[in-house]
Amino acid sequence: MAVVANVSPLAARRRLGAELRRLRDGAALTAEEVGAHLNCHNSKVSRIELGKRACAPADFEGFMNLYEVTGEQRDDLADLMRRGRQRIPPWWSVYGDVISANYAEFLAYEAEAVRGSEFQSLLIPGLLQTEEYAHAVTARGYALLGPDQVESLVEVRMRRQERLHESDPLVLEATVTEAALRLQIGGPSVMRAQLRRLQEVVALPNVTFGVIPFEAGERAVSTGAFSLFATDKDGEPDVAFTESAEATTTLRDDPRVTRRLSRVFKRLSDAALPLHATLELLQRIESELT
Repeated sequence: MAVVANVSPLAARRRLGAELRRLRDGAALTAEEVGAHLNCHNSKVSRIELGKRACAPADFEGFMNLYEVTGEQRDDLADLMRRGRQRIPPWWSVYGDVISANYAEFLAYEAEAVRGSEFQSLLIPGLLQTEEYAHAVTARGYALLGPDQVESLVEVRMRRQERLHESDPLVLEATVTEAALRLQIGGPSVMRAQLRRLQEVVALPNVTFGVIPFEAGERAVSTGAFSLFATDKDGEPDVAFTESAEATTTLRDDPRVTRRLSRVFKRLSDAALPLHATLELLQRIESELT
């Protein structure tokens, strides 16, 4: 198992946890049995395996001895354990006064993902928004915040978009309904600029953008907006985030939930227009706003 030299603490915890779960399954042990061996509750074992808790050196030694891991494999896992315990402030830490714990968790997974999928029924996905559009959405969604706080949240959204332009960029597949293109967020001029931005980003090789037309009817129906993130290029999504009416995000890391939402996203994306028709629709709506 190769260890990436610059792997982040979150990615290291998740990779170590996945390896520990694989080792436990190979040993045919339950989390309760491992917890008894480590003299801890099985919930601690589960949180370490899910990457939600850093593994302490003493617990790591207990895992390794129990699973009889030696040599290079043990050294690699020890490296992941040490990296998972590092305290490296992420770039969004300077916005701690406006970022909730849920949003910070969302940003962490987005920063580590290699693939992302997002469905929005009424809004343009944050990674594809113009600054003016983002400002209009944020000022309305967080009406109780002051102007400076709104500006900070818009800055965070703009900074997030750098993931699409890195040397190893996030591969994004975004699907929206036609309603997201026709709601005049910020007014006609803001929407015209937003529609032009969408025509530009669909040209990026790592971005797939689809629109479900009104004619699709019930095929556009979903439970609400959600995002999926995968840390493996060809693997299943690791986590999902669902959005509520309060503009908050909720982490869903139950494999059953992520698999269900992955199927829902595929159904929605299958109902979207092909690229050429999407571009034609974007151009037509833009001309209607002129």
